[in-house]
Amino acid sequence: MLNLQRKMQNLVMMMLSSPSDRDKLLNGVKEISNSMTRVDAEKDYQRDAIAALSSELGIEKKYVSKVANIYHKQNFHQFQAEQTEIEDLYESITSSNNNP
Repeated sequence: MLNLQRKMQNLVMMMLSSPSDRDKLLNGVKEISNSMTRVDAEKDYQRDAIAALSSELGIEKKYVSKVANIYHKQNFHQFQAEQTEIEDLYESITSSNNNP
C-alpha cells in the first residue's frame, strides 16, 4: 500500500511539476469534496423527509419518493406513457391467448 502511494505521488509530481498546478488541483479537489458533503447532507434530508411524510400520512415511502421525483423532474406525462406501455407489454405476454 505504501509503495503504491509513493508511485502515485511520483506520478502526480511528474504530471504536475508546477507548484501552482498542484495547488490548483488540491483546491479543486477540496471544493469537489465540499460539494459531495453537501450532496450527502441533502440526501440525508430527503430520506428523513420521505420517512416523515410516509409515517404522518400513511403512504409507503416508495410512493412518496416516486411522486417527489416525478414532481422534481416535471415528467408526469412521460411517467404515464411509460406506465401504459408497461401495462400493454405485460398484458400482451400474460394474456390467455398467448399461453398454451
